[in-house]
Amino acid sequence: MPAPSSDLAHRLIEASELRGEFVLSSGKRSTVYFDKFLFLTRPDLLGELAHEVAGLLPERVDHLSAPEGAATLLVAAVSLETGLPVSVVRKEPKAYGTMSQVEGYAPEGARTCLIEDVSTTGHQVRRAAEVLTGSGVTVERIVLAIDRGGADHLREAGYDVEAVVVLRPDEPSGRR
Repeated sequence: MPAPSSDLAHRLIEASELRGEFVLSSGKRSTVYFDKFLFLTRPDLLGELAHEVAGLLPERVDHLSAPEGAATLLVAAVSLETGLPVSVVRKEPKAYGTMSQVEGYAPEGARTCLIEDVSTTGHQVRRAAEVLTGSGVTVERIVLAIDRGGADHLREAGYDVEAVVVLRPDEPSGRR
């Protein structure tokens, strides 16, 4: 699959890049923050992004997954693009009902692509991958909408990773 248009990358960054003082989910501090809700809630960007993510799926996947949170918007859009069923990985097992940590369609033996919105450290998506693996699902690939360095850590852990947009925290994004 060819790289996404630089136009899409520019529009995702333009829509979501904030400057200031921010604490990331990892606890690290950053002067740049990508508010994923600013592109995941725009139908034009979400639809185009879902199309790009769908193009990065390995042929062997029969299922899509996302960590609990904003990535569920993206995985739902990719599901509509591909017709593949979805599961969502909770941070903790649900304390009622099924008491499951993996919600939705995730049968043992499924081959999934785990989809994440923005990843700086890869920790959250790696935890989700470990939960899926522990429940008998094979994580064939992880696809990141915006990779801010998380892909490097995920690859070090042995995962196949692709990203629609790659930005490194120490590189300028082109927006001042």
